[in-house]
Amino acid sequence: MKEINLDTDFIFQEIGKNIKKLREEKGLTQEELAFFIDSARNYIGCIERGEKHPSIKTLYKIAIALDTKINKILINI
Repeated sequence: MKEINLDTDFIFQEIGKNIKKLREEKGLTQEELAFFIDSARNYIGCIERGEKHPSIKTLYKIAIALDTKINKILINI
């Protein structure tokens, strides 16, 4: 089998950048987004900086809160 090497740091940094961009386009603060997904504001900041690795469920909740599709969060990965 072929070994797959993933740069997970890059992946989660890109996810975070995409979330931040979409959030700012919607005019939401980190605190407002956190409220919509029932999370802490600092967790949103950590996601946006690529420091935390959100689950698919969390990404789905973020997509709903940002009124977008999850593929917009995963673009450029």
